[in-house]
Amino acid sequence: MQTDVLVIGGGASGVSAGLQAGRLGVKTIVTEPTTWLGGMITAAGVSAFDGNHNMPSGIFGEFRSQLYKVYGGPAKVATGWVSMTQFEPHIGDSIFKKMVSDVPTLQVMFNHQFMKVMKKNNTIIGALFRNKTNNRTIAIYAKQVIDATELGDVFANAGVPYDLGMEASIISGEDVGVEVSNDIIQDITYTAILKDYGIGKDCTIAKPFGYDPREFDGACTDYYIDKTRKAPNVDGKKMLAYGKLPNNKYMINWPGYGNDIYLNVVELDEASRQKELVKAKEQTLRFVYFIQNQLGFKNLGFADDEFPTKDRFPLIPYYREGRRIKGLVRFNIKHIADPFGGDLHLNRTGIAVGDYPIDHHHRKNPNAPQHLDFYPVPSFNIPLGALIPANFKGLIVAEKGISVSNVVNGTTRLQPSVVLIGQAAGTLAALSVKQTTNAASVSVRAIQSSLLKSGAYIMPYFDVPLTHPDFLVAQRIGATDILKGKGVPHNWANQTFFYPDSLVNTISLAKDLESIFKQPFSIKNKQLMIDDATSIILQLSVILSKGKNNAITKEKLQQQIDKDWKDGKALTRIQFAKLLDETIHPFETMDVDHKGFFKQTY
Repeated sequence: MQTDVLVIGGGASGVSAGLQAGRLGVKTIVTEPTTWLGGMITAAGVSAFDGNHNMPSGIFGEFRSQLYKVYGGPAKVATGWVSMTQFEPHIGDSIFKKMVSDVPTLQVMFNHQFMKVMKKNNTIIGALFRNKTNNRTIAIYAKQVIDATELGDVFANAGVPYDLGMEASIISGEDVGVEVSNDIIQDITYTAILKDYGIGKDCTIAKPFGYDPREFDGACTDYYIDKTRKAPNVDGKKMLAYGKLPNNKYMINWPGYGNDIYLNVVELDEASRQKELVKAKEQTLRFVYFIQNQLGFKNLGFADDEFPTKDRFPLIPYYREGRRIKGLVRFNIKHIADPFGGDLHLNRTGIAVGDYPIDHHHRKNPNAPQHLDFYPVPSFNIPLGALIPANFKGLIVAEKGISVSNVVNGTTRLQPSVVLIGQAAGTLAALSVKQTTNAASVSVRAIQSSLLKSGAYIMPYFDVPLTHPDFLVAQRIGATDILKGKGVPHNWANQTFFYPDSLVNTISLAKDLESIFKQPFSIKNKQLMIDDATSIILQLSVILSKGKNNAITKEKLQQQIDKDWKDGKALTRIQFAKLLDETIHPFETMDVDHKGFFKQTY
């Protein structure tokens, strides 16, 4: 078979990558080893969104809107306390399948297991698959391949350099107390979806082999005997309410002495993985029995209307971490903590956003550092260069395999961000095909512009939402650093502010302009008045049109001012941003490379 774009894996990233590439008009095939779409969101049963509630970006926002339609609005999916959006996994799968069916250039091939890549030198040209239904081998050639597998199996098979586990702080450049590199990854979980079958029903499963309630001591206050263990702060009922889903169902994905387990199956072949993953299912079976027998919730049993599996378990486990490529850039905690400073300017290259804290699950591995939970950071955007392997062509990486540090994977791994990473990967693949060039050569601004047209965020601004009339203005000007935002760690939903209605700080503006354009900018007033703005725009126009003879004239600028500006008050940040955007178009003009440096020397 031949196609323009081949997406390997139909998970959270894979389905969104396929949707985006197909919508952009290129022939796209998504291969998926199971019969479901959505990966960790659906097939793994983690049907509760972590983060991005206030940033309904792109395909993530579309999917959530469809959930609202199915269930009857936001309040109907705010059923548990782990998330503001919870839903039944099979509903999520059906929504993704409907979205896919609406794209005529997109084909999904279910039950196709990835076998190996096909490549010429350092260019990936396709892959071989085994049709699990009839055991036939299929070769699919493509102009662009996207690795959207859960663990990075494609780029590993291709020989792309990658990292697995924790880097020592001296290697990552992060001051997070990891003294020596290791191969430790996060705990995994085989979730369970339980259903309330009603008062008087006894759904208790057979006592699992090796069951001992002491294994779950401290999971909740109803069973807390060993006081050397971390004290729980919820009772059994509230523990279950953590993952309560619509229609009286419960997602069992409990990290505190629950059903997390440490298994590192990343480098195993598929058969060995499946054998090892039995341990994860057994862990969950013991925890379910504990809930039924020890805590007394006998009316809760495995849902009989969720997964198409004999044992009623999800189709796949919840993998929080796998391999991570060595990309054109490496996104680390310093870039999140100080997005508008530092040695690189990766914030200018953003293609996906997230606001969840850095959350690592390591409780089941005593050899793992235990200090990485909920590290305080502001919201962030993920750089385009993290999706592109260094020194390889024909391959784009999505899902959790992007080029981030082990620490940062603790937030970029969450469902909304992974969906948006996939959307960006699909955009990059489609434009690469259309431009008949490799992914690394596609303009950062071209990718960002296409994403903005799709209703996606490239800057994580909390106070200029998608519904704001000047959303696009704030996104575009924000990505130039002419007007910088401010990031603030904030509980479970971190924030970055553009402050659209605040007056322009002329001291900061002059300083930022001078740092970018390497020349002085004179602003005579303490507050930015229209004559100051006019002077700045004319000066910038000359700089940005260098050698092109297309600088804006004072007369044309005045026409724009007369159209948009009626009074003599000082300009707000969004007003000045709008003037910049509509007159000299700095976003389009100030192109950047993958490290965020402007391509033109000013």
